[in-house]
Amino acid sequence: MDLLNFYKNKRVFITGHTGFKGSWMCKVLELAGAKVTGYSLKPPTKPNLFELAKIEDGLEKSIIADIQDLKSLKQAMIEAKPEIVIHMAAQPLVRESYQDPVFTYGTNVMGTVNFLEAVRCCPTVRSVINVTTDKVYRNNEWEWGYREIDALDGFDPYSNSKSCSELVTSSYKKSFFADKDIAISTCRAGNVIGGGDFAKDRIIPDCVRAMEKNEEIIVRNPYSTRPYQHVLEPVCTYLLLAQKQYEDISFAGEYNVGPDDQDCVNTGTLVDLFCKYWGNNAKWKNICEVNAPHEANFLKLDCSKIKSKLKWQPRWHIDEAIQMVVEWSKSYLQKEDINKVMLSQIKYFIEKNEK
Repeated sequence: MDLLNFYKNKRVFITGHTGFKGSWMCKVLELAGAKVTGYSLKPPTKPNLFELAKIEDGLEKSIIADIQDLKSLKQAMIEAKPEIVIHMAAQPLVRESYQDPVFTYGTNVMGTVNFLEAVRCCPTVRSVINVTTDKVYRNNEWEWGYREIDALDGFDPYSNSKSCSELVTSSYKKSFFADKDIAISTCRAGNVIGGGDFAKDRIIPDCVRAMEKNEEIIVRNPYSTRPYQHVLEPVCTYLLLAQKQYEDISFAGEYNVGPDDQDCVNTGTLVDLFCKYWGNNAKWKNICEVNAPHEANFLKLDCSKIKSKLKWQPRWHIDEAIQMVVEWSKSYLQKEDINKVMLSQIKYFIEKNEK
C-alpha cells in the first residue's frame, strides 16, 4: 500500500486530532506506522471517537491545548519536529457559529494564523495542509459545481471564517513562504459522513441516535443537496496530497475534494439509504423548523483539478459509504470492538483505492 508505506516513520503534526475527522486520520497514520503528535482541545462530544477507538494509544504524543494559544502551539510543533503538518482544528458547525460567532472566528481565523506562525518557526516542516470546507464559496445556488477559482464568501459565521482561513493561508504563502522550500495547500472537502460522528445537528448522528432510541428520524430539510462522502475519502486525500507535494512542491495549491455528481444527493435520499441498510423498519419524517438559521439549499463541488493533477478519483459511492456508516454504528451500539471495525474499513478503502 503506497500511501501507508510513505508514512512509515514520518513525523506528522495534526491539529484537531481529537475530533471526528482527526481521529480517523490518526487511525490511518497509526496503521502506517507514522510518528504522530496531536494538538487539540478535549474531544468535543461525549461519547467521542477519540476515546472509543483509543486513538491516543497510537500517538507519539497527544497535547490538549487551544489553537488560539500561539506560544503553546509553537513550542509543541518545534518539539515534535514534524516533516508534515495538517491543520484540522476548527469550530466546524454552522448552527454553533450563529450561537457563538466570536469563538468561531477566533478558532477558525486566528487559529489558522497561529498555525502558520508555528510553521514559520519550525525548520523541519516540508509539507502543510490546511483543511477548510466546501462552504467557503459564495453560494449562488448553481446547479454546477464550484471551482477553486470561484469567489470565496461564505454566508454564515462558520463558512465565512473558513473563507477567511483560505485568505490567510494565501497571504502567508505569498508573504512568508515564497522563498522557502515548504509546500502549502488548502483542501475544501464536502459533507463528511462516517462511523463515530456524535456531533449535534448533523444528519447521520441524528439517524444513529434515533435508532438507538427506537424512534423515527427527524429531518429538518430533506431537499438540501450536499456533496456527501465517507470520511476516509477526504482523510486519505489530504494524506495523498501531503505526500505528493512533499515529493514535488509543484503539487501545492487549492483543491476541492468531493464526490462525483451522481453521489451529490439531497438529505432525504441520504436518509432513505440509511433506513434501507439499517433495516428494522427504520423510517423518517420531515419536521420543518420555524425561523431556522440560514443554510444553503444546493451545494456541489467541481473536483476536476485534483483529478487531473493527482490522478485522484473518489472510491466509495454514496451507497457504499452509507453501508460503512451502518456497519460501524451497529458495531458501536452492540458494544463490539470499534478499533477492529475502523482498521478493517481503512484497509478495505486503501486496497480498493490502489487497485
